Amino acid sequence: MDLHVLSAGAAQGVVEALAVRLREERGAGVHGTFGAVGAMRAKLDSGAPCDLVILTAAQIAELEGLGRIACGEHAPLGRVRTGVAVRDGEAVPDVATPQALRAALVAARDLYIPDPRLATAGVHIAGVLERLGIAEALAPRLRAYPNGSTAMRELARSTGGGQLGCTQVTEIRYTRGVTLAGVLPPPYELATVYTAAVCAAAREPALARDFLSLLAAPESQALRAARGFE
Repeated sequence: MDLHVLSAGAAQGVVEALAVRLREERGAGVHGTFGAVGAMRAKLDSGAPCDLVILTAAQIAELEGLGRIACGEHAPLGRVRTGVAVRDGEAVPDVATPQALRAALVAARDLYIPDPRLATAGVHIAGVLERLGIAEALAPRLRAYPNGSTAMRELARSTGGGQLGCTQVTEIRYTRGVTLAGVLPPPYELATVYTAAVCAAAREPALARDFLSLLAAPESQALRAARGFE
């Protein structure tokens, strides 16, 4: 018996950690698919098997209105900020102010980001570069990947020096080989609330409810906080 989960990449660390507990308590595995919010929504819309879905709060509210989410069977996991990352051992740039952020990005040899069309953080980062007036200058140095997890893994594998990454803090924290330099400063910050919900068409609704309870339980708050949820 497996639980099928479609999840934003920001929640991957929490889902994978609690999947171990679900197996221990219920003998059930978790078949998780993780990626950009837009890509996960597309999979859901195309009919991919899904018992529990984790997307932005706005997406979950929309799906509930469409009757795609079991009424009332959802819970927020917390808020996730978008941050800047460097490879372990690299100098950590100052990104605490708009001026410092702009200087750090302009100086970057490459900038590793999630999909600027489908990923929540990727869309936002593309907008930040435009607002800072550096989108054109950085275009040749952008290294875009399907999701933040992949972008951070590639940053960790990169060679040379001077590379930066930008994605959700959760994806930075659970990727080995990268370090969080800091979150995006006002007015360029992004804080996204992610919500888990039982799908109306779930094949394992009882198991999905059990896993939802694990994800959102007060007992898992420390785990969520350690993974970057506020």
